[in-house]
Amino acid sequence: MSHDARREIGFLIRKLQQGIKIGMPHSRPMPAIGRSCHELRVNEAGQAWRVIYRADADAVLVVAVFSKKTSETPKRVIERAKTLLRKYDTN
Repeated sequence: MSHDARREIGFLIRKLQQGIKIGMPHSRPMPAIGRSCHELRVNEAGQAWRVIYRADADAVLVVAVFSKKTSETPKRVIERAKTLLRKYDTN
């Protein structure tokens, strides 16, 4: 991941931490993962980066960061994100 992509992701996460809602084209809902789950979308020079997160009242939980190569989010990423959020919610 390039320096510019990391900076853009950091900037967007900072906005979320400040309570600012982000919509398309930078963030889209991911209801297949769970309530309040979204996907940050950062594109750079032919490379698409995705960050799966959940915005809670007191935290922004980042559960996956990956390079997207197809139009669909890989099932393994979705399942892993669900598992991590379940573990977080039970603790």
